[in-house]
Amino acid sequence: MHTIVYAHGFKSSSKSRKATQLSAHLKLHHPDIRYLAPDLSFRPTQAISQLQWHCLGKPPEKLTVVGSSLGGFYAVVLAEKLGCRAVLLNPSIRPFETLSKYLGEQTNIYTGEKFTFDESHIAELRALFVPTLMRMERYLLMVEMGDELLDHTRTIAYCQGAKQIVIEGGDHELKSFPRHLAEVVAFATAG
Repeated sequence: MHTIVYAHGFKSSSKSRKATQLSAHLKLHHPDIRYLAPDLSFRPTQAISQLQWHCLGKPPEKLTVVGSSLGGFYAVVLAEKLGCRAVLLNPSIRPFETLSKYLGEQTNIYTGEKFTFDESHIAELRALFVPTLMRMERYLLMVEMGDELLDHTRTIAYCQGAKQIVIEGGDHELKSFPRHLAEVVAFATAG
């Protein structure tokens, strides 16, 4: 049985739009795929531990981590550590740089939970960074070039050699995601 683990982004949750769209698609078209979408800690090392726990016991060839934004960063960390596949949705490839402007009190947009994001979180992200991806056939990158938060050119270069879906326009929310669900699932379950 294939397993897909969804990793949400910064200040998000398992109730995010992409997480619920993927869940609904799998229930309707692929009820045989196990789908897990945990609510992740705002502490990067704890979030990785949570995701790793959900991956325990799953053979790497039957496991895919789908990550959006910061979750895409986590998906890279896990793919490199566990040898599984990863689908990266407008991923934050260097969140220790892009999230540094969000230091201070933050609020989860789905739960309303407040938390403080500080330099210790940035240090954790920096320590988790994977400078070079290995075995590019394990990766699918989906990016919209109109992403207002992340530089798609750096992301595309970082994922050079991976299968890529690059969409003109769009935004960080990745509005075209529903049109590519079948392709995402086909990649996740290939091989």
